[in-house]
Amino acid sequence: MTYLPFILFTVFTNAAAQLLLKQGMLTLGPLATDGPTTVLSVVTMLFKIVFHPWVFIGLCTFVISMASHLYVLSKVELSFAYPFLSLAYVFVAVAAWMLFSEDLNAWRIAGIGLICIGTVFIAQGGSTSNETTTIEQAALASSSNSNEGTIQ
Repeated sequence: MTYLPFILFTVFTNAAAQLLLKQGMLTLGPLATDGPTTVLSVVTMLFKIVFHPWVFIGLCTFVISMASHLYVLSKVELSFAYPFLSLAYVFVAVAAWMLFSEDLNAWRIAGIGLICIGTVFIAQGGSTSNETTTIEQAALASSSNSNEGTIQ
């Protein structure tokens, strides 16, 4: 559990990135091209999207989220860390309801509850390893096997 703050940081930055991207696409408006669709018009539209301030900040936030997630993956089991990312669904649903007036009906609230319950179960399971990597474990096993042959 010592890495839980890093896991939650990953979750919050992932959710924030989604909200920033949504805001960017709302303020960008319709994405119709003038005239026929050409390679140049598609590339121009992509640049318009990527370099829109809200979208660009959202993409940068995703990079931060991924860097945090990579750090977490270097420290804890994937089967423990990854399910926490589902909490981003919870934060995005609630924030989208508050910020964008999106629907938050009974079915979505029930789904949010199930996600929270599942995440609690996963967190309670914890990690059974002592946080050594598989490579380190293999190296230790290899060195102990080679030492067994030299003992007389």
